[in-house]
Amino acid sequence: MKLDQIGQALASCYDNLVAEGLPDHLAALVRRVDLAERSRSGKAERPDAPIAVVVEDERDTRELAESVLEETEMRVIGCDSAENALGILRERGGEVALVFADIRLAGAMDGLQLARAIATLWPRTRLVVTSGVEPEPGVSLPEGAVFIPKPWRALDVLVEAERAARDPWPPVS
Repeated sequence: MKLDQIGQALASCYDNLVAEGLPDHLAALVRRVDLAERSRSGKAERPDAPIAVVVEDERDTRELAESVLEETEMRVIGCDSAENALGILRERGGEVALVFADIRLAGAMDGLQLARAIATLWPRTRLVVTSGVEPEPGVSLPEGAVFIPKPWRALDVLVEAERAARDPWPPVS
C-alpha cells in the first residue's frame, strides 16, 4: 500500500472521529499510549526548537492538536484561553513559530482578537485559526493568517507547522 493511500485512510478515520467527538475513555487511552511511546522512543525535547502554541478551551480537542503537533520538531504548549497564550508569548515570543487557535474561546478575548494582537506584537509568528463555523462576513484575519475549518485534519495542521518551522517570516526591521 502506498504512503498516500495510508494517509488518506487515516485522514478519513480521523475526520469521522473528530466529527463524532472523541469519547473521554478513548482520549485518555490515546494520551497514555502517546506518553508511553514518547518515553520509549527517548524523544528528547530540544531546548532550541521553535514553539507551537495551541489555544483551545475544549480539553480533548486541545490535547488532540497538541499530540498532532508533537509529531513535529517543535516544542508544544497548550493554553485554554487567549489570555494564557499571551502570557506565553510575553515570556517566550521570540521562540514561538506557530499559534494554532480556535476562534471561540473561554475568557475575555476570542481567537480573532488573539490573532490580531499576535500579528501586531509578534509579526514573525505564523497564525492558524480554526473554528466549526466560518468567520462572520466582514471579519477578516490578519495578513498571512490561515483559516482551517473544524473538523480539521491532522495533515492540514502539520503542513502549517512545517511551513512555520521551515519558512519563518523575515526579521522585522
